[in-house]
Amino acid sequence: MKLFRYGQPGAEKPGIEADGVKYDVSHLVSDYNQEFFVEGGLEKLESNFDPEKASRVDDDVRIGAPIHKPGKIICVGLNYSKHAAESGAAIPKEPIIFFKANSSLSGPFDPVIIPKNSTKTDWEVELALVIGKQANYVEKEEAMDYVAGYAVHNDVSEREFQLERGGQWVKGKSCDTFAPLGPYLVTKDEVADPHNLRLWLKLNGEKLQDGNTKDFIFNIPHIVSYLSQFMSLMPGDIISTGTPEGVGLGFKPPRYLKPGDVMELGIDGLGTAKQTAIAYKK
Repeated sequence: MKLFRYGQPGAEKPGIEADGVKYDVSHLVSDYNQEFFVEGGLEKLESNFDPEKASRVDDDVRIGAPIHKPGKIICVGLNYSKHAAESGAAIPKEPIIFFKANSSLSGPFDPVIIPKNSTKTDWEVELALVIGKQANYVEKEEAMDYVAGYAVHNDVSEREFQLERGGQWVKGKSCDTFAPLGPYLVTKDEVADPHNLRLWLKLNGEKLQDGNTKDFIFNIPHIVSYLSQFMSLMPGDIISTGTPEGVGLGFKPPRYLKPGDVMELGIDGLGTAKQTAIAYKK
């Protein structure tokens, strides 16, 4: 299934896209959130969704992030070898983990706000996964059982805040609109091999990132198992698995977002997203 949420910010409703047509499913489930997964929402939709009994959603409606109020947004840094090289970093021996504040979550076509006093706002196309059931001390062999599905994520980053201001990366990762997600949550049964997905990003029409998840340093079972050793992974939690080479930081000289810049990004089978950078206004 391809799940999406639509409507104005704060008033989104759940939907399903089937055969290229968008349908409202708010008569079956209230939203795509932690309770949805805990209460067997995926199974309920699989059994009860009937396009003949669902109203259609206009194609020009705003699309929101496909998950509502995730408990955590967890990210893996430097998880592609070429990206580690362009960043001047050694290949990590264990996954590098950081968080993005939940308040950074936004829709896949919403604008990205360049923060106040920012000069180094950057882009990162990533494969995100959504946890479907609580995971604690999970073995790698069982880890995929805890994955509900996948989504396109732009891990927008302010490099000065992240790398030059001391402390943790979270400061450069959590500004408002820095986690555009979607357009869909694609359930895992529709993704034949999440470790062989092409992902790409264009800036103003120029392709800057063009990678494949087969270049992961740490694969999805490793990441889910690893994280579950340190914290409870809860239904609806988002895990973003890292970005391939081609971020602005890696260019010589570096390239960063300016107001009016347009980012287009996508992943095989998961859809495409588009965000325009705008300047912060009080």
